[in-house]
Amino acid sequence: MTASEETEQKLPEGYTIASLTFVLAALSWIGPFSIDTYLPSLPSISRSLGVSAAQVQQTMTAFLAFFAFMSLWHGAISDAYGRRRLTLICLSIFAAASLGCATSMNVHVLMFFRALQGATAGAGMVVGRAVVRDLFAGAPAQRLMSHVATIFTVAPVVAPVAGGYLQSWFGWRSIFILLILLSTFLLTASWRWLPETLPVDQRRRLEAKYLARSYWSVMTSPPFLLACASMGFTSAGFFIYIMGAPQFLMKHLHLHETQFLWLFGPMAVAMVVGAWISGYCAGRISGNKTIMFGYLVMAIAAVGNMTLNLLVPPMVPWTIVPLVFYVVGMSIAMPSLTLFTLDLFPRQKGLAASCQGAISLGANSAVSAFVPLIWGTTRSMAMTEIGMLIIGSIALLFYFPAMRRHQSANPIVED
Repeated sequence: MTASEETEQKLPEGYTIASLTFVLAALSWIGPFSIDTYLPSLPSISRSLGVSAAQVQQTMTAFLAFFAFMSLWHGAISDAYGRRRLTLICLSIFAAASLGCATSMNVHVLMFFRALQGATAGAGMVVGRAVVRDLFAGAPAQRLMSHVATIFTVAPVVAPVAGGYLQSWFGWRSIFILLILLSTFLLTASWRWLPETLPVDQRRRLEAKYLARSYWSVMTSPPFLLACASMGFTSAGFFIYIMGAPQFLMKHLHLHETQFLWLFGPMAVAMVVGAWISGYCAGRISGNKTIMFGYLVMAIAAVGNMTLNLLVPPMVPWTIVPLVFYVVGMSIAMPSLTLFTLDLFPRQKGLAASCQGAISLGANSAVSAFVPLIWGTTRSMAMTEIGMLIIGSIALLFYFPAMRRHQSANPIVED
């Protein structure tokens, strides 16, 4: 019997792999829609609320900081009370927070509700990873992660385009009306298509001693920390362009608020291509080789990006091309690296997914805070991308021997 057939038998009647794949991918839309639809409106929010661009940028930092912090706990809570319950509760709170954002009259209230959005937005992403690992192992898990990543790319394409047009037609508050509608849709989809994949007899109580011991075990694991650091820094190398999109596109490339598709459209295509390559590699070459291939593509793209910015002035479409290849490489490597970190802790998959997400999001939150310092030129952005990739690659080089030592000491990693 294949792994897919075994998984079908685990799903309750009325649930299918196709519906599960869709809902897991859709849950990951919350992050891109909360960030990408918001970016074209940053200058307008600054004018509307009478504050500086840097202050408005901090509302994004607040979102990302709480996204990262609460992602540290979502997995442990889902390990104790189930994947489905946590997802439904967090989506409900997110919808209420979006309403608060839409009615905010000053930047401080907006920052509070953005932080509340961030505190609940990460649940779907963390739970999704744990659900995949609840049901799959090995190559089937990598393929499902790749399929989820492919559907996920709808969000990076639609979100900035929708945000640009909503800002142009109705103003920045309409962005949060869209988030209310999206979270309501996801709540309905999760109620219908997200099964509970963690049986009651496998749940872990939220006891202080157990949690302290578990978090200590995960957060002091050298291969886990090195893998998360590698993922965090390499993804941050691209995230600087996401957070700096208004300056990068509108100032340096002279595009309008309705033309963000110039960046996000090719990035979505790159994610699809990278995810397809990752899925194709599953079962054909080892996960380690898949990761190394992805990093090689990223390195070539980052060097090409720096070279291009040294030789020619910023222009469409050539300034975008190296970023496309960087995202292809990133999408090739991340599914395997993500699964490897969860495999280190087979009995604490939710908690491990939380720690993994918190570290990556913490890196992105830090990037968000200092992006205004580097968005002055495309050269400084390209140089920062190379720096992030170098640090991530160094962490990866230390990860492989640390992972081998862990496997020698713990030869059985499955439940």
